[in-house]
Amino acid sequence: MDPLRAFRTVDDAAAVAADRVAGGVRLQEIWRHAVVQMLDDYTSVLRHQGLEAAQAMWVDRPRLSGDRRVDAAFAALGEYLARRDGWHTPGWVQDPALEAVPWWFVTALKGLHPRALVESPLSFRKRGVFITSGALQRA
Repeated sequence: MDPLRAFRTVDDAAAVAADRVAGGVRLQEIWRHAVVQMLDDYTSVLRHQGLEAAQAMWVDRPRLSGDRRVDAAFAALGEYLARRDGWHTPGWVQDPALEAVPWWFVTALKGLHPRALVESPLSFRKRGVFITSGALQRA
């Protein structure tokens, strides 16, 4: 998958994440270039093609990335968007194996970890992925 092309599905994002995990790329970079990019591409599809097309991006379970924390983040984002935008949560996000082990504080700034514990949306918190409130806000 060309990392400069828009993700059409969560599996496209997971393929980029898997490539970066295999290459030893830092998790914060994978967050930015796979998870947040998936959010941006979803938002674009939602705006331009509608809810049905945006929801379809999440129907099929993505490949595993090679890092449980990244896999948990994709599941958390899928559940978060489904609840936020009012579409049916895909069944695959309920897999209990999609939990971050060890917990993942997306920010490397340890001083923000207590804030992330409080501010993380439930779909992230219950999977052991902790983000601050601004992590999912896009321009």
